[in-house]
Amino acid sequence: LVVFPTERTGKVLGEFCRCYKEQFGVALFNSVRYEIEGAGGPQAQLLHRKVPLEDHVIYSGNIFQYIEENKKWRNRFCVVPHNYGLVLYENKLAYEREQQPRVLVNSAGYKVLTSVEQYLELVNNSLPGVTPKSGHSPILKCPTDFPLVLWHPYARHYYFCVMTGKEQEKWRAVFQDCVRHCNNGISEDSRVEAPAFTDAIRMYRQSKEQYGTWDMLCGNETQVLSNLVMEELLPELRSTIGPRLKGKAPERQRTWIQVSDAVYRMVYELAKVQYDAAVARCEQERPQLESTIRTDMDQIITSKEHLASKIRAFVLPKAEVCVRNHVQPYISSILEALMTPTSQGFAEAREVFFKEVTDMNMNVVNEGGLEKLVEYMEKLSHLAFHPVKMQSCYEKMEQLKLEGLQQRFDVSSTSVFKQRAQIHMRQQMDDAVYTFESLLHQELGKLQGKDELCKSIQRILERVLKKFDYDSSTVRKKFFREALLQITIPFLLKKLAPTCKGELAKFQELIFEDFASFILVENTYEEVVLQSVMKDIMQAVKEAAVQRKHNLYRDSMVMHNSDPNLHLLGEGLPIDWSEEYSEEPAAERRRRAKQVVSVIQDDEGALPYGAEALLPPGSPEAGQAEQAQPGVPPSPPDAVQEIREALAQESLGDADVPSEAEVPHVTPRSSVPASPVPRADVPSVPSVPQGTAAPASPRADVPAEAEVPRVTAAPPGGQSPSAACHQRADKEPGEPRATAESSEGVQTEF
Repeated sequence: LVVFPTERTGKVLGEFCRCYKEQFGVALFNSVRYEIEGAGGPQAQLLHRKVPLEDHVIYSGNIFQYIEENKKWRNRFCVVPHNYGLVLYENKLAYEREQQPRVLVNSAGYKVLTSVEQYLELVNNSLPGVTPKSGHSPILKCPTDFPLVLWHPYARHYYFCVMTGKEQEKWRAVFQDCVRHCNNGISEDSRVEAPAFTDAIRMYRQSKEQYGTWDMLCGNETQVLSNLVMEELLPELRSTIGPRLKGKAPERQRTWIQVSDAVYRMVYELAKVQYDAAVARCEQERPQLESTIRTDMDQIITSKEHLASKIRAFVLPKAEVCVRNHVQPYISSILEALMTPTSQGFAEAREVFFKEVTDMNMNVVNEGGLEKLVEYMEKLSHLAFHPVKMQSCYEKMEQLKLEGLQQRFDVSSTSVFKQRAQIHMRQQMDDAVYTFESLLHQELGKLQGKDELCKSIQRILERVLKKFDYDSSTVRKKFFREALLQITIPFLLKKLAPTCKGELAKFQELIFEDFASFILVENTYEEVVLQSVMKDIMQAVKEAAVQRKHNLYRDSMVMHNSDPNLHLLGEGLPIDWSEEYSEEPAAERRRRAKQVVSVIQDDEGALPYGAEALLPPGSPEAGQAEQAQPGVPPSPPDAVQEIREALAQESLGDADVPSEAEVPHVTPRSSVPASPVPRADVPSVPSVPQGTAAPASPRADVPAEAEVPRVTAAPPGGQSPSAACHQRADKEPGEPRATAESSEGVQTEF
């Protein structure tokens, strides 16, 4: 159906690499200047953890996945490692034996949907004119009322479902945390490569008359660059391929998704090669460029200031009129719209932290001793990375609405600001937790008895909350300024483009040739436009702080030497509570501490997945299952109601050999990692052939939270569910049957 548009792809990538080379020199100059001159601003009061989740698993548990190759739903064991990839195994035993995972998903750019209707609407919009007629089967049927769909505008979609609404909410929180983290894939530690890349993306899009925020600036550099290419290719592919698709509407939609995914993967490979080559060339030239910058720093600064003064004289009068008429009247409205949900989210994070520490304090006093403190501190240390407990904070930010302002300023979506604020909340929470545990760890050696421990915890909590309030104010004010600039600057550039952009070429002659790598007319022009509105933005944020709106502090309020030696605590080795204070065997401690979130399980009395099949013959529950399906296998999964019945009564069947559609016999591409943990530089991989064992992944055998699932003891002579689920299940699960022949190799399918 498709001849890959290599020439068009190469042209887009070539133009971007040219932009990147230009921006690299500018970013390098700014980095060296920053290093020499330093930067002011308030100093953070909370400590910052260097490696928050090393060797930990965020979550692991069972979930049903729809396998497109054979159109069946399978029960998979899903692991979310510390890098927030989604790793799907055949079952828990396959994970424990370090077998190759079935699916690796990097969720950058995905949306988490919780209804089939939402999904069908997006699919129908992706291919205009192709909509299933009334009464025809849609592209997706879900056997339960609780679906979870990962949707991407270009890549493959992933379909999951669970049994209860409570499970759905928890899995949704886990998936959204994965998306949020993976979207933030460009490292902020880099002072050169990251600014050069993001500025090059922005300059390229502006050259195509595309201003404003961009939803697909998510993932690592190669993923973002692939999204940039696909943004241009997709309309052409749609118009070329759409009319040639055959079959009924759902079949054409499936084919279109497959074509889009295949093109996206080819674009990804080309983008990775060209971007890596561009970075390598720039790094090769870097020593010479840096030497020139350090030698001629003063002359470069003088030359840039001279250029800026000429551009300012030409642009500033027009920019000030535009700001006064079109921006200034709306700054306070935008700021208020941003402040309310953001500040509510940070306040909720503060409340969650306060509640967790207070509950811990009460429990330690009531239940007794240092041993309980160790157990609770292990859980508290990963509070910021608990997607379910942090969900109430994130949900506050979901209320952000710019409404009429969004259309006026050409903001395509508020998701950019929501996710950025949510990442700040998580970081602030982890800083507070790390500061608390560092101070408490320092105090423990001096304490005697539970009463002293209780008072010390309360005193440290109050100190940390004061620091949290100060840092929260600083972080939020910076976020508000950056968000206001992100909203207003593209609007101003678009407004001024007809009268100013065409005249910029005449300023090129003012730049000395030796300094052309570090000074760009376009960048200097944008700095002048930024200066025209920056004063109003700073004033608006300052006034909000003076009025103490949303608990913001004035810039003049500085916490001096409140804990002069606190920063020294952050330089030490990471605290291992169980290693230092617990008397448990080392293996048990490691197993208990490896996982941040406990296994998600319904607390309302429903059996866990596969538990019906694990019941011994003769038990009342097993008898009910046999009566409902007396040896008759269920009908194919096209009938949704019958699938639900099969799910409710799933029981053991002999394991079948996996179909070729389920396990494709293909050699993985070089970009697919051998490890079961998906790297951030690889797009989602639909399936990986079973074979060579992968390196070890962090284990998550034992829940690390208070939500420990109940384990029902088996009757005499029977096998407990917990024992059965650890037995080997090497073969692919077969169709669900009503007989219960053996409890070995259980794997649910419906």
